[in-house]
Amino acid sequence: MLHILYGKKGTGKSRRLIAEANRNHVECGENSVFIDKDGDRMYELNRGIRFINASDFSIDGPKMFTGFVCGIAAQDYDLRAIYINSFMKVVKHSPEGLFGMFDFLREFSERTNIELYISISSEDEAPDYLKAFINQ
Repeated sequence: MLHILYGKKGTGKSRRLIAEANRNHVECGENSVFIDKDGDRMYELNRGIRFINASDFSIDGPKMFTGFVCGIAAQDYDLRAIYINSFMKVVKHSPEGLFGMFDFLREFSERTNIELYISISSEDEAPDYLKAFINQ
């Protein structure tokens, strides 16, 4: 399933995402990956969660990002969750033009049984296609 944390910068989305990742790891022992735009939050995560600094991979756009996520899933068949913080800075694209990518991520999550948790910072209201996935 696809879960979106959407809101203005500084409203605690990253903190909630990290808490969710740590809680799921401790309670369920699940294999999970946490992707962020840089390494600033790496030490806030449980050490059993694989951390990926997206800036190391020069991701440039939605197609490259979806290939990146598929590659992560392909290398670990026991993967149960992927957490993506600072999504817009990782993908380098505005949410308005990403309907197709989010549709792919939803289908990918359902097909692979991998939960996707994504935090998106924006001053604007969420596009209609995202509203069904937003966790309040």
